[in-house]
Amino acid sequence: MIKNSPAVFAVGKTYQIMVEVQGEALVSVKIGKKTYYDEANGVMKSLLPVHRVIVPMKELDDEKEYVVCIRPVIRRKAYFTKTKEPFELRYDFRPVPEENIRAYHISDAHNRVKKPVEAAKAFGDIDFLILNGDVIDHSGKIQNFSNIYEICSAVTKGNIPVVFSRGNHDMRGKFAERFSEYVPCQKGKTYYTFKLGSVWGLVLDCGEDKADSDLEYGFTVACHAFRERQTDYIMKVIENAEKEYENKEVKTKLIVVHNPFTQQLEPPFDIEADVYRRWSFLLKEYIKPDLMICGHTHKHGVSFVGGENDHLGQPCPVIIASEPQKNRFIGGGFVINEKQIKVIFTDSNGKIFMTETIEK
Repeated sequence: MIKNSPAVFAVGKTYQIMVEVQGEALVSVKIGKKTYYDEANGVMKSLLPVHRVIVPMKELDDEKEYVVCIRPVIRRKAYFTKTKEPFELRYDFRPVPEENIRAYHISDAHNRVKKPVEAAKAFGDIDFLILNGDVIDHSGKIQNFSNIYEICSAVTKGNIPVVFSRGNHDMRGKFAERFSEYVPCQKGKTYYTFKLGSVWGLVLDCGEDKADSDLEYGFTVACHAFRERQTDYIMKVIENAEKEYENKEVKTKLIVVHNPFTQQLEPPFDIEADVYRRWSFLLKEYIKPDLMICGHTHKHGVSFVGGENDHLGQPCPVIIASEPQKNRFIGGGFVINEKQIKVIFTDSNGKIFMTETIEK
């Protein structure tokens, strides 16, 4: 009935425990003596292949285990719906520690599962996983979403948190308009903040990588207005700084975004300079992040403030932490401490071949 281990996504001050199932089912999650449900205004959901149960982050961190309860639906009717007996699956959960935090980053898997997972395993044990866009190749097939949960299951086994962001390829295809139903989001929005241990993060979403009018999109995107709403959101985060990145528990501040929007790109990818310059200014002037983690370019590497790739005023060092190649996959591991972040690139052949230390 359940296809993969649950994925425990960090969104705001909650975890969104998402469970991929085969067939109709009613899903809930027990944490201690409390039960949380996948429901809409009191109606249990059964139609989507991915269920979302939102739980308070602190409760799961304290309890360190959760139980997924699944009741298969035989036939849903207006009266006397028929179901099978429920079954339960228990999972241990490990909250992110305050120091010596290990994370791994995967983006641009483009429907590949095995090689990105092998690259992650080459880095070793981690405290949380970052999936940073284009994990699937497009949203034209509903089956593609399974790739997200296969990677989560293989790397985390439902025992540690995941941070998720959307990429530009995720916006393509007939299910793109329903993307937020299949992945974590905050009230339908694909941008939000999170806090894991002493790490605070802001997930941003650049949308597509060319102008809205580009014929490739066939009038199916409206990303300029979407980006402007994120400008407003960044400003609201700044207004709420004491409860966000200025929280006394925060020692590391990350920006997670698929597209490294501060870089100089050739036409037709040279878009939204004014919007991205504004984002960069707000981040640099107020939030002062320690690191921005990106994918998109399919070339791993590090860009420092003031370097040749710093086009719009980087707020901090930028790491491109994934590179898909024909016969291997490169991802980025991070070891996070109060004074520095160490970046370690690994590939699907088990090789560790580049490290960089970012001093805070």
